[in-house]
Amino acid sequence: MSASVTVAWLAALAWGWMLLARGFFWRIERPRPAPRPESWPPVTALVPARNEAEVIAQAVGSLLAQDYPGAFRVVVTDDHSTDGTADLARAAAARLGAEARLTVIRASALPSGWSGKMWAQSQALSTAIETYPDTELLLLTDADIGHAPDELTRMVARLLAEKSDLASLMVRLSTACFAEKAVVPAFVFFFRLLYPFRWVADPSKATAAAAGGYMLIRRSMLEKIGGLAAIKNALIDDCSLAATVKRAGGRLSLDLSQDTISLRGYPKAEELWMMIARSAYTQLRCSPGLLAGTVVSMSITFLAPPLLSLTSGPQALPALLAWVLMSLAFAPMLRFYRQSLIWAPLLPLTALFYLGATVDSARRHWMGRGGEWKGRIQASDRIRREG
Repeated sequence: MSASVTVAWLAALAWGWMLLARGFFWRIERPRPAPRPESWPPVTALVPARNEAEVIAQAVGSLLAQDYPGAFRVVVTDDHSTDGTADLARAAAARLGAEARLTVIRASALPSGWSGKMWAQSQALSTAIETYPDTELLLLTDADIGHAPDELTRMVARLLAEKSDLASLMVRLSTACFAEKAVVPAFVFFFRLLYPFRWVADPSKATAAAAGGYMLIRRSMLEKIGGLAAIKNALIDDCSLAATVKRAGGRLSLDLSQDTISLRGYPKAEELWMMIARSAYTQLRCSPGLLAGTVVSMSITFLAPPLLSLTSGPQALPALLAWVLMSLAFAPMLRFYRQSLIWAPLLPLTALFYLGATVDSARRHWMGRGGEWKGRIQASDRIRREG
């Protein structure tokens, strides 16, 4: 058997296995509505913000406009912004008459060993516990998230009904421009392939993941794991937090959100490239071996099928089968993002883009510029990748 035939059959078998035996990652399932609890626990949202003038007002406004029946407060950490982020957050609260439910603090100097976001969020946590000592649940969210008015009510009800300790949502990302249409659905598809959501929720499996834009966690669980200091230098803080919670015996849930959205757009391909390159090598534990394995496995499963199916010979049929299975697996994500199914057979092109950004992520790490974000270099040899 020739090498091309072997590769083609490996790809076809790999896609058959992924469709049937990897937690049905490709299926988009909406969680069932949870019953309303008899009482609603007090919740405080923690929002780290660094130069977020374009989005902070909308994000804070959407938080303060939640229809949550219980006590709900918001703490924003202004992480040394130079664009008036703090004033815009306060103004958004004033427009809603909700100044009493918003606290804005300024971050102190970043100490050694902490990533910028984790330090800002940790300071918000300390303020929340001191100012609102009745807080039972904490919503860890970002300054560029637009929250659906009923999202918190739904999430709290579900967390309580399912006895979860950390319930997370992968918010809906923008697909307004060509670059976003080409990359974003595939980005979410790859995330779900790496972390099948069913496996995340299964206590018997080690798979742990969360999405940093929306993480609702019990205060008791956060205290049990040692607070945010447990992941103080994590670049991929969401998955690191999820892994720490699961190892401590906590239950997780992770879903896609229809209505809570990212307010940040990526109109240029290079911005999407950087979104991937910022943390991709960290996701591989900064391991050259895992990087090499990723290049080989993605080349076989994503790149080889279209190339070999367009050739003549016995490799064409299994390669075409792999390409078809790949397209079928991607179709539900395209429907979720309301994109044309024409994008489905083009997934190999996006995979090549993603693979290139991953290799570039390693290059940036080796040059000492890994994890560059908002003017800070956050990655280091000591950054941990849990899970």
